[in-house]
Amino acid sequence: MKRHVLLWAIVVVCSNLQTNAAEFRAAAAKTDVTPADSQQLWGYFDRKGPSTGKLDPLMAKILVVEAGEERIAIVTLDLGRTFGPPSMQQVRDRVAQSADVDQVFFSASHTHSGPVIEDDYGENGTPRWEQAALENITSAIEGAATRLEPAQIGTGYGETYIGHNRRYVQPDGKVKMLWRNASKIPTQPVDPRVGVIRIDDADGQAIAVLVNYSCHPVVLGPDNLEYSADWSGAMQHHVESQMEGGPVCLFLQGGAGDINPYYDKMALSEDGARLMQETGAQVGAEVVRVSGEIETSSPQTPSLRYSLDTITFAMRWDMETILERMKPSLTPYVYTRYKRYLTSPLECPVMSLVINDRIALMGMPGEPFVEFAINFRDRSPYPDSFFVGYANGYKAYFPTIKAAVEGGYGANSVSARAEVGAGEKMVDHAVVKLYELKGKLTNLPGF
Repeated sequence: MKRHVLLWAIVVVCSNLQTNAAEFRAAAAKTDVTPADSQQLWGYFDRKGPSTGKLDPLMAKILVVEAGEERIAIVTLDLGRTFGPPSMQQVRDRVAQSADVDQVFFSASHTHSGPVIEDDYGENGTPRWEQAALENITSAIEGAATRLEPAQIGTGYGETYIGHNRRYVQPDGKVKMLWRNASKIPTQPVDPRVGVIRIDDADGQAIAVLVNYSCHPVVLGPDNLEYSADWSGAMQHHVESQMEGGPVCLFLQGGAGDINPYYDKMALSEDGARLMQETGAQVGAEVVRVSGEIETSSPQTPSLRYSLDTITFAMRWDMETILERMKPSLTPYVYTRYKRYLTSPLECPVMSLVINDRIALMGMPGEPFVEFAINFRDRSPYPDSFFVGYANGYKAYFPTIKAAVEGGYGANSVSARAEVGAGEKMVDHAVVKLYELKGKLTNLPGF
């Protein structure tokens, strides 16, 4: 009798261990990363000075998820780009030790009203504001890791139009840059899809809402000298304030390299701040609608599979010669910044992430053109797939081969630094990697 009781107890304990190992858990956090001092602002080289204040806060949003023995963090930033490799690695190294977080994936919204960020600050070293931001982000990840709880997850999709393809290919094949399009002339290609990942607690209360959409956050123009997350920040605020319980809203920028908002670089005298809020609220309303229709569930076989692979590309241009020709027209500050971009070869991190063998995310550094987002989704082996630009690094523009031939800003300008075809190669790599993570491709030949 005692033996039967002991065997029953062992079975129960093993069953509980198996259940705990297979549990999907999550927690979210957010932290302010707005510089406390004045900094040069990202994105527009014709600004008249550094920042003068704060229009709205720049936030870092954090989602920590766990499945079995794997634990990762997703960090989204209301910044022009992600931090440089040393700064990101600093966060990864610390939370690996302090919070058992195996990998941290970063992405930025690409707001043009945030501080300048560099891979290498030279002899000046990492600025204090960035050091403070990194500390806040690390602490937020550590805090979220202590609050992990059983979670449910689901996806949904909507559609809204706030922008256009700014590279207007005319009937004669020549490209005209259509920066602003307030009359909303249709251009192609665009990606109006609003992708939503909702994560709930065990009671169905939303913990986090991840939003994937493709559009530059540049409603505010160079005359704005105050920190702002632009329309994507307004969208996040709308979602967090309108949804019950106030979940953390994380924005995953898509293939926004050639997509501008209809109301582009609106001067403050043109009511730019109001139009920025309205643009964000339009996307936010669709997110709230879609999120309300998502039915989340606890995955039967929770899992996290991922990789962050570095692909090396050659520099497309003879940048030394080009920079010397441009030098007379550049300010010393801009010239120094361009000079730091003369790194060859270009090391590009490509993110592949699969959640519960159903939801896939691909991340590309820098500014990918929108066709990459659409192409990736069409080719991904997973039913719910999300393309993330400006992820885990910044290597400027990645145009399609076709766009590089046609021309236009970001397609055949110095801001497209990588060899032609780099974007296609990164998408190909991610698709192959996803099939490998799915177990459909192995390193052993078939017989």
